[in-house]
Amino acid sequence: MNFPWNGVRYLRLAQRVLARGRLPALLLAVARKGEGGDRFARLRGDLTLLQGLCAAWWRGEYRAIGSQALVAVVAALVYFLVPLDMVPDWLLGVGLLDDLAVLAWVLRAWDGELQAYRTWREAQAPEVLQRVEALPSPERHAG
Repeated sequence: MNFPWNGVRYLRLAQRVLARGRLPALLLAVARKGEGGDRFARLRGDLTLLQGLCAAWWRGEYRAIGSQALVAVVAALVYFLVPLDMVPDWLLGVGLLDDLAVLAWVLRAWDGELQAYRTWREAQAPEVLQRVEALPSPERHAG
């Protein structure tokens, strides 16, 4: 799979996040940045899906995703967090275009894996899904 957006660097970072148990901290950081008002409205649904998938995987509730797909999803979330990526986030109007492009690429490239997750989540009771996809506690995963 050819990764765009200087992806190899972000794939390595994603592998380190997973290997070092830093996924909860990453999810919290993405959630904080994603709360950035209207400027993230177009990303919110995609971010929620990817965060939910990662949270469910982290809790061991959903493991039916290939390791390459998981690393690509985490890499996209890392890319979303980095303010000085291909197009710096502080450039009004265009700063998030590359973030949108990376998320769109991950959603397209791993559509089968993500569709399987959507199917799985639709089969879950709402209270189970709420527990499984809940963000980790900030107190336990600070830093």
